[in-house]
Amino acid sequence: FKIWFYFSFTGCVTCLDYDEHYILTFPNGYGRQVNALFGIFIFNALSILTVPWIELGGECSINCSKTGYNASIVFHTKPFYGGKKHRITAEIFSPNDKKPFCSVEGEWNGVMYAKYTTGENAVFIDTKKMPTIKKKVRKLEDQDDFESRCLWKDVTYNLKIRDIDAATAAKH
Repeated sequence: FKIWFYFSFTGCVTCLDYDEHYILTFPNGYGRQVNALFGIFIFNALSILTVPWIELGGECSINCSKTGYNASIVFHTKPFYGGKKHRITAEIFSPNDKKPFCSVEGEWNGVMYAKYTTGENAVFIDTKKMPTIKKKVRKLEDQDDFESRCLWKDVTYNLKIRDIDAATAAKH
């Protein structure tokens, strides 16, 4: 089966040290699950036998109005036959340039490699080696009623104790 989440909003990341604001768009999200039985792909009740995965797909962009640098990013979905999951390609452009000075490819949840127009090739980023940074979130009692963690606290609690009926009821 396939579940599709279409994201049509933008975000802003601010680099305080340089007073730069990066406007970015987001890829679509897909919930996927496929079964193979005797070489035939089946999309039915047997789907509970395999592990579903989340897949990102679609085009995104990152733009900095202060510097003029921008990037075009494509999250590639896995083809029906063959291919790899989690593939990403990107092109990074200098201000006012039509050709990229850097191309990036790899896996968005793994290693990405950069190819520069100078001929240099290098690891762009290895997400597996990046440290995990703990989120800073206000305490529940300090949040407004409709802030995400406060709003979903009962659903989260019931999912943690594996009470699906209570979690479902808490959503209403």
